[in-house]
Amino acid sequence: MKLHELKAAEGSRQVRNRVGRGTSSGNGKTSGRGQKGQKSRSGGGVRLGFEGGQTPLFRRLPKRGFTNINRKEYAVINLDILNRFEDGAEVSPEILKLAGIVKDSKSGIKVLANGELNKKLTVKANKFSQAAKEAIEAAGGTVEVI
Repeated sequence: MKLHELKAAEGSRQVRNRVGRGTSSGNGKTSGRGQKGQKSRSGGGVRLGFEGGQTPLFRRLPKRGFTNINRKEYAVINLDILNRFEDGAEVSPEILKLAGIVKDSKSGIKVLANGELNKKLTVKANKFSQAAKEAIEAAGGTVEVI
């Protein structure tokens, strides 16, 4: 196969429908909008959630709870993931990001105690669960809160 022989997949490229370009186009005169009515006018149509004058669902349902604007969300790491690092290594948020373990560190990194840790590591994170802290120290490692 050569470069000039390349072709797009069948049906992947579709020509745009040009409305209002004569009766023979199939979409002339009213441009496929029908005759009269709200949807035929320019700028016509109803807003999002409109139910024809009936009280919309979002107004019929009661309001519940609130959103805390100061909420902090942490990227969660479990102990079994830390076994990927070699003995005596220092694990920090930057290293976790470089290793591809964490994509977005959000408000920081929190270490949880899911799984077992078999290596002696120095772990630096923003938060630790109590069980994770004990497990890291039991394995001979150290915990450092950033």
